[in-house]
Amino acid sequence: MPSWGFSDQPWNSLSGVIPVDASQVGYNQSFGMAQETTYQALSREQAETAPYLGAEMPISFGDPGKELEILRAGCGIFDLAWRQQIVASGKDRVRWLHNMVTNNIRDLKPGRGNYNFVLNAQGRILGDLYIFNRGESLLMETDKAQVDPLLTAMKRFIIMDKVELTADQSHVGVAVCGPKSAEVLEAAALSVAGMDALEVRDCAFSDDPVVIIRGPEQKPGWYELWVKTELAGSLSAKLRDSGAHPVGTEALEAWRVLQGIPQYGQDIRDRDLPHETEQQQALNFNKGCYIGQEIVERIRSRGQVHRKFTGFEFEGPATPGKHEAEGRVLAEVTTVRCVPASGTQRCLGLGYVRRESVPTGATIEVNGVKARMVDLPFQI
Repeated sequence: MPSWGFSDQPWNSLSGVIPVDASQVGYNQSFGMAQETTYQALSREQAETAPYLGAEMPISFGDPGKELEILRAGCGIFDLAWRQQIVASGKDRVRWLHNMVTNNIRDLKPGRGNYNFVLNAQGRILGDLYIFNRGESLLMETDKAQVDPLLTAMKRFIIMDKVELTADQSHVGVAVCGPKSAEVLEAAALSVAGMDALEVRDCAFSDDPVVIIRGPEQKPGWYELWVKTELAGSLSAKLRDSGAHPVGTEALEAWRVLQGIPQYGQDIRDRDLPHETEQQQALNFNKGCYIGQEIVERIRSRGQVHRKFTGFEFEGPATPGKHEAEGRVLAEVTTVRCVPASGTQRCLGLGYVRRESVPTGATIEVNGVKARMVDLPFQI
């Protein structure tokens, strides 16, 4: 029988994930301790943990391969300890935020959201986030590691505007993912029937409010449940009793790669342009002016998008790196994961290629290992 582990190499070196020191991103100690009670509710046995995007997270609950299969065929449950929400309030919040990000915030209906980039004046990506219209406020959600940098960058542009941005420290997220997620939530008396992608719904758990967010189309079967910190453990236990199985970051990272979802700070950097990331759902070309819009529109109108985000399938174990020829970088692999498939392991990667030099299906070499260009998401 093949090993279901993802690699014999250390977790961080193969995944391409550079753990973020929580102390460097304003990690709240009491918040982290509250999340640990959720881990205990999720698992009856100890799980090895490691820093992940600004939070201490379980690497796995015993078998990352089986946990990945749960995400692909069942219902996995995990903390969103690396995510945080920001509330934008004030009478000018819609107009101001609409002028700050790449998507159309002004026309969002109540209970709906979209995906956005925050750019600098040169059109480079400073961060990514989801924004939801909550009626009397706008709700922003991003990685905890991005919260302080984004708030610092965005608050510079609050001049005469009546806008207040507040990082929410009183609520935490628990998520489920997989084709049976809706079934599990219904069994837990949390109705998600009829929810569309990036829709928000208010429900109740033990007579306390819970906010349910359905994930985007790029994250099928993904639901987030945001509750008061003290309720996270009991909510997680209820979901597990209803059929959800705990999964760690090893499986989550493999699932992310299979879906072709870039991670900001790893696959999307501040030197990348929005068009190169292939995240068209973050861009609205009819909304008018915003920071960096002139560069974005100029690139689009001139068709000068030379790089694109794509998939790589390697012939063997690989690591992130670059493929160069004649002094030019023709491809750059930013993430690598070996995932179980059909009784064996396939080594897959995410990264960028130059469109004119490396077409889909072409083969290159990265760090001595051959790789073929593959459209995303991966089909296995």
